[in-house]
Amino acid sequence: MKILVVCQFYYPEHFSITDVARGFVEAGHEVLVVTGKPNYGYGRILDGYQDVTDEVIHGVRVHRCNLYPRKKSKLSICRNYLSFWRSSKRYLRHLKEEFDVVYSMSLSPLISIVGGTIYARKHHVRHVLHCLDLWPESPVATKAIHEGSLPYRLLHHWSRKIYSGLDRILISSPSFERYFRENLHVNNVPIEYVPQPPMLGTATETVNYSHKVNIVYAGNIGTLQLVEDFVKAVSLVKDKIDIGFAIIGMGTRVDALRQLISSLKLEDHVSFHGIKTRDATAGYYLNATGIVVSLADKGWVGKTIPGKLNGALSYGRPILGCLSGDGKAILEETGGAIITKSESVEDIAKAMLELGEKSESELAEMGKRNREYFEKNLATKCVVDKILNQII
Repeated sequence: MKILVVCQFYYPEHFSITDVARGFVEAGHEVLVVTGKPNYGYGRILDGYQDVTDEVIHGVRVHRCNLYPRKKSKLSICRNYLSFWRSSKRYLRHLKEEFDVVYSMSLSPLISIVGGTIYARKHHVRHVLHCLDLWPESPVATKAIHEGSLPYRLLHHWSRKIYSGLDRILISSPSFERYFRENLHVNNVPIEYVPQPPMLGTATETVNYSHKVNIVYAGNIGTLQLVEDFVKAVSLVKDKIDIGFAIIGMGTRVDALRQLISSLKLEDHVSFHGIKTRDATAGYYLNATGIVVSLADKGWVGKTIPGKLNGALSYGRPILGCLSGDGKAILEETGGAIITKSESVEDIAKAMLELGEKSESELAEMGKRNREYFEKNLATKCVVDKILNQII
């Protein structure tokens, strides 16, 4: 089968779509990915990619559309979204090669998949969306727009139109279905739950820590991830347990995070490492006392399964969770997590202390439970097979 994949992000950007497309090829299918030039988290088009249009990565053909690089300002983010929307539509409208199905993965923004619908209608093939991020709920949760405002109403109408034009929607969190049916009133499209593919790495070097209790956060550093609250919690417990907090990633709150670490004089306990490869990040996970998985309980988005959770479970370490909804339900099922009672700094601190009191055997048992759940439900091949069953 020939599969056309549409997603704004792709390797060397750190998103699970790369593993999905590679999984399609390993399953014997021919794949073309239409994506943008890598820039997410870097503030520029990566060196060497300015003039790259077509390449092959692990057997996957990749076409890169021009876009404006995503920087820190809201204006640059909007320009980034709109530039890929325009360039991908232009390319896919004129793409003559025949494919059997279009598979899109939707992170932010939803408009990035519109070109896939244009191609699908023109060539009379199905367009299946794997929805990892809800629109227009996502910009509401991040306070980019306010519910009820004119921009919200316009995005609500546009999102409903885009979703309603699909042939099938795969949702990465079960609670998404209620949002589609009750909020957007998308009732004409079949919806199926298929987990988000995990973000995995293979550690080439294991990090050795200097503290007794070591927690790690890796991922986006924005308004929803509560990373700053975890830093504040470290300041409350550092005189009670020997704790270290390693933070990996980039995002809109990085500057504020750095200032907070400095103002609280936590340089000996909190370390910021910027962007790391998946393999390098895995090296931080393997010796960690606990892996932080956090998501603010903000509207529908706060009820979802954070993308980092699926991968975090694979490393066989305990989870320190601050989340609700579908993600919390998974952690309660695995039995391998300490979950905060609330999002308050005080409750996060109490969870850190509880983690620090666990014996090595207790930590090992928690990690084992997480790994077993991952292997049964979330391993990459398992997820790719579920996707293929929905698009073939």
